[in-house]
Amino acid sequence: MTLELAGCSDAELATLALAGRQPAFGELVRRHREWVYRLVRNHVGDTDEALDVTQASFVAAFGALRRYDPERPFPVWMSRIAINKCHDWRRRRTVRNFLSFAFPISDAEDVADEAPLADHRMAAEQEFERTMSAISALPETLKEPLILRTIEGHSEAETAQILGISQKAVETRLYRARMRLAEILQKV
Repeated sequence: MTLELAGCSDAELATLALAGRQPAFGELVRRHREWVYRLVRNHVGDTDEALDVTQASFVAAFGALRRYDPERPFPVWMSRIAINKCHDWRRRRTVRNFLSFAFPISDAEDVADEAPLADHRMAAEQEFERTMSAISALPETLKEPLILRTIEGHSEAETAQILGISQKAVETRLYRARMRLAEILQKV
């Protein structure tokens, strides 16, 4: 008898994956990869890095699947993992940036930049990148509710549950994030 995985709930798929049915976890990834990628991309501001962080998020989720509570919505659990992976990425990037300044600048003179010039980008793409960059510049406490609530479309209650804060805190942080984002975009 073959079980139709697409018809299973997230909790059932997690249980099947724990029992050794790898296609069940594959179905969870298929089901949730797009919104996880959007969440991560909005967090890190770079599409290529977002792919790596998204993949790392699902790898971490697979490793932590035994700790998943089937009574809890899978997207809430997965959001927390993805956000944690974004924090890890930011910490690693900060360390890399710090270490990059440790080498003498003369060492960089021999490195050629072979990347093509970006003078052919469309105006809409530039505006999108400018906005994503501004969002990624926000402090984590403002960025997370903004992404979850405004971009990902979670309710205030879901956002509060994912972040482990009150709904009033979500409302306040959203207001502050929007004000700060408007300031950043006016300066740029």
